[in-house]
Amino acid sequence: MTAKNRNVITKTFQNIPFRSIELTAPRPAQIFPHMTKDELAKRIAEVSLLRGEFTLRSGRKCNYYLDKYRFETQPDILIELGKMFAQHITADVQRIAGPELGAVPLAAAAAMACGKPAIFVRNQKKEYGSNKQIEGIFNSGEIVVIVEDIMTTGGQVVEAAKTLEAAGLKVKKIVGVIDRLEGARQNIEQAGYVFESLFTTKDLGIT
Repeated sequence: MTAKNRNVITKTFQNIPFRSIELTAPRPAQIFPHMTKDELAKRIAEVSLLRGEFTLRSGRKCNYYLDKYRFETQPDILIELGKMFAQHITADVQRIAGPELGAVPLAAAAAMACGKPAIFVRNQKKEYGSNKQIEGIFNSGEIVVIVEDIMTTGGQVVEAAKTLEAAGLKVKKIVGVIDRLEGARQNIEQAGYVFESLFTTKDLGIT
């Protein structure tokens, strides 16, 4: 290419008006279509319901197992669960608490859906770093809602509630994704807490 041709090309591009292009990331709703409650129940069962012989945390044997990590790692499900949890969060609630490990992504999804900050509750106080059992920012006297994954007897979430109360927080209610209908509600209410669930095993077609 001659110097004369390069000058012609340069002048040509200089005469073309510059127009900036704005790139916008798609919103979650654009990526994943909204699901009804029935569709979400079907989707959860589709990815997490396993058949066979299983031993539950309580020690009881069961012919099916709901693998929480299989549905908690699906973005379309997390988005919808966040929206559903948000419907259970009233204006007076200041934090969303999620016991480790399964409720951590649930608390994050709920926090993003309702605009309230999340905190995470460890099973045991860590023995390094900040030596905390409750991770995140909170103040004594604040009102929290605990979100949890699959509720069988409710023993672990009650322990988490007691940990939060020992730190000066007020537990307004406990909301689980799935109630297996095996005593969780009775045990949680007997411990003095309000219990709500988004689904029961019946909603997932498990009988």
